[in-house]
Amino acid sequence: MADNRFTGTSSYIATDDLMMAVNAAVTLERPILVKGEPGTGKTQLAIEVARSLGRPLHEWHIKSTTKAQQGLYEYDAVARLRDSQLGDDRVHDIGNYIVRGKVWEAFESEQQPVLLIDEIDKADIEFPNDLLRELDRMEFYVYETKKLIKARHRPIIVITSNNEKELPDAFLRRCFFHYIKFPDKATMAEIVDVHYPDLKKDLLREALDAFYKVRDVRGLKKKPSTSELLDWIKLLLAEDIPPEVLRGGDSRKAIPPLYGALLKNEQDVHLFEQLVFLDRRTNPQ
Repeated sequence: MADNRFTGTSSYIATDDLMMAVNAAVTLERPILVKGEPGTGKTQLAIEVARSLGRPLHEWHIKSTTKAQQGLYEYDAVARLRDSQLGDDRVHDIGNYIVRGKVWEAFESEQQPVLLIDEIDKADIEFPNDLLRELDRMEFYVYETKKLIKARHRPIIVITSNNEKELPDAFLRRCFFHYIKFPDKATMAEIVDVHYPDLKKDLLREALDAFYKVRDVRGLKKKPSTSELLDWIKLLLAEDIPPEVLRGGDSRKAIPPLYGALLKNEQDVHLFEQLVFLDRRTNPQ
């Protein structure tokens, strides 16, 4: 199992408990269900696990209209009907109209793959249960061709959820669960350093202080995430904003410069404007 242990990558800062969770799921041969705030790197985790272990990656991004069957295969009856009307010889082999899904692709991988099922809670409530048997037994039946498809290797399955819907208990029992906590200031400094290794320490310190003060404001509809912090720092560098502009940037006294990278709706901007106005009234210079 030594070559199957995830230890993070040079471009992805993984905490000890996250690495332990991934490795526990691999050992138990269970999917790892990852939850956390948007922007905490849930989707990226599967990409980095594949990169770290040198495994092929199959990404299945779920939408509200996605059905579990699509992950296995789909039968394109419309194409077959069209070809039959055109007299195409392909119609005699129904296998020509079977479209393989991401689960089938992962099952056929010659090397143990990583399978990402991203944002599973976007689909309807029956979606997770509809995949239980296939993910348990690592096989499924193609009725049109009367073939049983078995996994060559059990994939390392990473499932992400944004908690938009409660997932069924039967599904949860089969997963190893991990909640990615929002990074603390020290971990966030490591993450920023990966993306901006030449960032001056004083600017990093002031930017992080201002960022966490924004996140600490009560009543925010959407707290800024890691990706938004990285965007903000990119803008601070592009506009050559000096650290002293951020210093002492109490969220009640001033809205951060280039705040559009951090605040993503008018309610939160209005909240900040109210805080600034109230502070100036109660603490006039």
